[in-house]
Amino acid sequence: METVRTGIIGCGVIGKHHAATADSSDLVELAALADVREEAVQPLAEKHNVATTYSTAEDLIDDESIEAIVIAMPAHLRTALAIRAFETGKHVLTEKPVAMNAAEVQQMIDAQGDLVAACCSSRFRFLPSAQTATEFIASGELGAIRTVHCRNFSPARGKPDSMPPEWRLKKSLNGGGILMNWGCYEIDYLLGLTSWALKPQTVFAQTWQIPERFRPHVPPGSDAETHYTALVRCEGGTMISMERGEYMSAHGRSLWQIIGENGSLELQMRGGDASLVFCRADGASGIVEELVWEGAADMSAIHTGPLHDLAAAIRGNREPKTSLKNALVVQQISDAIYASAERGTTVEIGEG
Repeated sequence: METVRTGIIGCGVIGKHHAATADSSDLVELAALADVREEAVQPLAEKHNVATTYSTAEDLIDDESIEAIVIAMPAHLRTALAIRAFETGKHVLTEKPVAMNAAEVQQMIDAQGDLVAACCSSRFRFLPSAQTATEFIASGELGAIRTVHCRNFSPARGKPDSMPPEWRLKKSLNGGGILMNWGCYEIDYLLGLTSWALKPQTVFAQTWQIPERFRPHVPPGSDAETHYTALVRCEGGTMISMERGEYMSAHGRSLWQIIGENGSLELQMRGGDASLVFCRADGASGIVEELVWEGAADMSAIHTGPLHDLAAAIRGNREPKTSLKNALVVQQISDAIYASAERGTTVEIGEG
């Protein structure tokens, strides 16, 4: 299979992961890098033997030899870059969150045409446990899905040695906080495991900013949420319950569960040794536990998966694991969570 000549815009932490993936891939040729910081782009180019570098994203996009680009830039810059890439006939992989809001995602879709576009919110569905869970759910063993749950807390720590990146908790740079940084992964994960069959309709939610006693741990002017909780009602009555927080005044927690009429599936999204347990409802015995899958979670898949998938989708003329159409649903839910939290009422998905 012919490799896809790819350029990466952004040579920061995540851009380095994409570069390493491209350099080791049989599907991708790392052909160009771009970053306004000379001290970032040149060492990465030398490490991966990339001869072509640019100081602006636009110059890389205009390079006619490039077939696909990876946008590893902050969220507030992604939409304009993606649209320009589509206008020059290039396929696109955009980092997460896909954009600042659903309106921007729709702009990308309108500009995409027949080109392939994917979003990195799919990362955790490249893990073997997630692929097995997707197949198990598709088998129908759970019966009609009633509820889907995820609850993840990262407890507050002592004062950090250095401040986190400014964009992580600035609405103007990232569209939001923990919901945009991690919620997009979780929404993508849950909807993707169910093969995007769940159709979210309404949201009731609340968000909170960092507790005052931990505010010195983040950059001045941080105005985005560090904690959110949401209840999403889907077509047919399936309910999705989500809660995620960082800088929490609580111990760490991680719960993943899908409950159906005939049984439930206990999940792990990431980290360490993983297992999938099916709790089968038995009329005679009650609940019978069955091990569906177990093994060590090779976390390298979360970095290699999206770019490999984009290249395979381009050459195979198929949709990537998370298309822009899928990413729009993820962003519409996020937008509705913010709107519900602000208004204190239930909000319709995609109402604007």
